[in-house]
Amino acid sequence: MRKFTAVLLTLSFLLPLNAFAADRGDLLQKIDALSKELDHLKQQMQEMQKKDDVKEQRITTVEKKAEAAAEPSWLTIGGDFRTRFDSLHAKSVDIGAGKVMFGIDPRGKDVANDTLLTNRFGLNLQAKATEDVTVKARLLMYKIWGHESEAPVAAGSNAGGNAFFADRFFNFDGNIGHIPKDNALRVDQAYATWSNIGGVPLWFSVGRRPSTGGVPTNIRQNTEKVGTAGTPGLLIDYAFDGGTIGFAPDIDALPGSYAKFCFGKGFDSGFRLGSNNSGTNSKLNDVWFAGFNVTPYDTDNFHTEIQYSRALDIFAFPESNVFSGVNNTNVGDIDQLGVVISGKINNLGIGDLNLFLSPGWSKTHPNNNAMALMPGNYGLLWDPGTAKKSRTGYALYLGGRYDVKKTGTKLGLEYNHGSKNWITFAPAADDLWTGKLGTRGNVYEAYVIQELNKKPIAKRGNAFFRLGYQYYDFKYTGSNNWIGAPYKISDLSTSFATPQMFAPLKKANDIYLTFDVLF
Repeated sequence: MRKFTAVLLTLSFLLPLNAFAADRGDLLQKIDALSKELDHLKQQMQEMQKKDDVKEQRITTVEKKAEAAAEPSWLTIGGDFRTRFDSLHAKSVDIGAGKVMFGIDPRGKDVANDTLLTNRFGLNLQAKATEDVTVKARLLMYKIWGHESEAPVAAGSNAGGNAFFADRFFNFDGNIGHIPKDNALRVDQAYATWSNIGGVPLWFSVGRRPSTGGVPTNIRQNTEKVGTAGTPGLLIDYAFDGGTIGFAPDIDALPGSYAKFCFGKGFDSGFRLGSNNSGTNSKLNDVWFAGFNVTPYDTDNFHTEIQYSRALDIFAFPESNVFSGVNNTNVGDIDQLGVVISGKINNLGIGDLNLFLSPGWSKTHPNNNAMALMPGNYGLLWDPGTAKKSRTGYALYLGGRYDVKKTGTKLGLEYNHGSKNWITFAPAADDLWTGKLGTRGNVYEAYVIQELNKKPIAKRGNAFFRLGYQYYDFKYTGSNNWIGAPYKISDLSTSFATPQMFAPLKKANDIYLTFDVLF
């Protein structure tokens, strides 16, 4: 404004002198009017500036709110729901009346449940308590349509249930929530993790572990693999309480690599009473699991890991009312060793190809203890008809899935084989007959997944149908059971002398259809 006034004064000196003298009063009035108008314009500009400042403050506030909304919340909620239909058929071996210790008398019968329907609901929670400390939990409900117990799929006191396999005989700590039971929402996982200990990539985690649904079983489930807390599905699919100490070095040549020591408790023997150690479980020690896992390479397109684990003082059977009156005892130790190699080939034709290979090894170390049953004692892979010694088993699990990108269709094939003395810990496996990866024989599975291809709203948002077929070809008795010696299925007959703990099956199949919703 000062510059403008100076210009006006300069122009006024350029006017003719007589005009200036004649009209001086009028000129002063005009200058005064212009000055007032300039003041008014200045006031308007100041008001406009104030409005701009307010607008800028509002924009800044909105941006801050948007940034805050974009930041991860301290609490994350997700989960899944599944309805499943299974049509189960099998053929049992005729070994004659009175030759099965628990459950039904097979007599070479056809075994079937044509229309088994189940609902499963899982709720996942993750809370960031403090910097570097996180708590995760998973609540799980799994029930049969029209039933409030596990009787249609597990034997218990119901002879019409599953009296064929130890891992499906009843609910216990290792499989609770993972075989159908009732509509109770149980705590399947609950653990706390302290990361970045001492400013280095070291972590400690403890609680009810995420030790189920491990790689590569997640491929047929159409879910993401469990992170560094997971276990190889061929060795461990067992819900247990324990902890992990892990280290994840930053090595350019080995992206995603980590190593960890894991431990867990599979059974607590309770109080010992008095100096003579009398009590309900006076002859039992606690059961522990311990192992090492090394994962040298872990990316979206390639994963490999190796794990060794040992079960110490394994029980003859877990806590249960089913075996009331039968002694429980520690029968020895079991070693396991396994490898997982999985990879993904992107843009192979019209889709992506997922492949995996997982071999496994097990070895028993029996002690002198045994489970007393008629007609004798049954120990860790031995009974009155066999010698008490260490036995080695082998397994192989392989398969693939081809994902058609445009249609959301996924086609999968899997095969697994277990030898005569193969032992795994997989009672929580997602199979209705028995955990297929503990089978002593062969299992073939084919499935097709059809995703709905809807825009996800939830973080894990997805919905899909899965139609599949499983075929079990049993070669030896005792799949998923470490008590008693395994026998060749083809050698069993009505003249076979040794009674069996469970009714042996020759073949079994399952046609299933699921509708899964992830959120």
